[in-house]
Amino acid sequence: MAIEPPDELIELQRASDEAHEAVRADPSPEAWAVWRDRAGEVQKAVTEYAKEIGEPRNKVEAAVKKAVRHPEPEA
Repeated sequence: MAIEPPDELIELQRASDEAHEAVRADPSPEAWAVWRDRAGEVQKAVTEYAKEIGEPRNKVEAAVKKAVRHPEPEA
């Protein structure tokens, strides 16, 4: 069964990825702190969702990252 991550997880991952890009542009302590916070939020949400649907956390995380970074083209 393919995992279809909810919009909430996709938005959290996008925010984390944006924060990561900010760190790459300006590796200040403040930028790192924001990225750590966003990444932690993603991990917590992914773990909770994986428990909710009874799937391994790593599979849910991979589905979320794929949906954000390699989305399927719309038909």
